[in-house]
Amino acid sequence: MLCCSSPAISAAASPAISSPSPTACSDMDLTGRVALVTGAGRRLGRALALGLGRRQMTVAVHYHSSAADADETLHDLRELGVDGATFAADLRDVTQARALPGRVAERFGRLDVVVNSAGVMLPASVEETTPELWDEVMNLNLRAAFFVAQAALPWLKPVHGRVINIADVGGLEVWPRYAAHCISKAGVIMLTRTLALAMAPEVTVNAIAPGAVMPPDEWEPEAREHLARTTPLRRLGGPEDIVAAALYLLEGGDYVTGETIVVDGGRLIR
Repeated sequence: MLCCSSPAISAAASPAISSPSPTACSDMDLTGRVALVTGAGRRLGRALALGLGRRQMTVAVHYHSSAADADETLHDLRELGVDGATFAADLRDVTQARALPGRVAERFGRLDVVVNSAGVMLPASVEETTPELWDEVMNLNLRAAFFVAQAALPWLKPVHGRVINIADVGGLEVWPRYAAHCISKAGVIMLTRTLALAMAPEVTVNAIAPGAVMPPDEWEPEAREHLARTTPLRRLGGPEDIVAAALYLLEGGDYVTGETIVVDGGRLIR
């Protein structure tokens, strides 16, 4: 959390500076804390939910239509010996998005962490993008993340909680075949900075921008091999790389807020 004023502020205008305290400025012990992970039934959301479960967090497993997958995630969490529950919500609906954090807090009595992982990636160039596709992408990737975080704030502030938004390297470079997706993820990066300023000093807000971490199942082996060869670290990433970044932000990133951690094996620096 923010524990000192900026050196650019004059002494006369500066607020009183206090020493770091265990409550306001300490790394987060995750044991017994409650995390809401949106889109936790499948792929990266599932990996994040299980990664937090391995740190003995109670996990609220959000899903929209993948009930069976969410139940499987919950089963695996309980195999780890931790509590959890599934929560259905269509986050494209603002009313449902706003209600979700309160449902989680009511069920578990607290809410410490929000991981905005739910998203959609629909192919369409600028010329091909329809208003319907635009709304589908923006409402889930960007608008939902804002309103879930906004609604969670009353529970996060007293416990010095965390928000992690899953962005994408597509928010930092142009993918012509995914115009709306790239724009939405660029929005998530600015959303993260805006929320971080608004929620400081009690809550930290950061983003993770994965690169080639979980290529689509339909990709041919040759395409995967080419991607690995052209990545500076010469391999594809895995969900465990994103989980590691999230755990850093939760357990050791107490003085980090408003940042986007790129986890792409160095592709953006080529």
